[in-house]
Amino acid sequence: MMEPLSFSDTYMMSLFNDLENVTKRKETHHAAVNGFALGGGCELAMMCDIIYAGEKAKFGQPEITLGVLPGAGGTQRLTRSVGKSKAMEMCLTGNFIDAAEAKQIGLAAQVYPVDELVDKAVETAQKIASFSKVAVALNKEAVNAAYETTLQVGLDYEKRLFYATFATKDQKEGMGAFREKRKPEFTDE
Repeated sequence: MMEPLSFSDTYMMSLFNDLENVTKRKETHHAAVNGFALGGGCELAMMCDIIYAGEKAKFGQPEITLGVLPGAGGTQRLTRSVGKSKAMEMCLTGNFIDAAEAKQIGLAAQVYPVDELVDKAVETAQKIASFSKVAVALNKEAVNAAYETTLQVGLDYEKRLFYATFATKDQKEGMGAFREKRKPEFTDE
């Protein structure tokens, strides 16, 4: 129960700080939202690298109806995902959006029938897991940096990470396999 907590309680316990660890991990995190992702549920989904939605999914930041605002990144991540106007509308009205709109505005990557949702999320995770773990982590790092930097700083950062991949065995294997028209066998080195 959060209702009885005071400012000093929430501040001193660093409420929600542990959730940030999801965004700092090297491996990818996938959200398969089937049903309601409201408030903290929407914030947790936005911490993931890829959001897939079931056709009946609903997303929202209804904290305004409780006399508070999102506290685990909702105002920041939502704005970066869907733009200021839509984020303002969602945060200031508490209105929900459905799966189709979530995909249309860039909050969700794909929408699937409910009975296919988890299988599609697992299929994507397996595909990503088949690639070089180093390359996956560097791609994730570069995309996430786009939220924190200017375009030019991001482009320079991406280029340095790209150059760094040439120090890995997986780069040699991947490009060699492409040249030889065979499937690469990555070793995560």
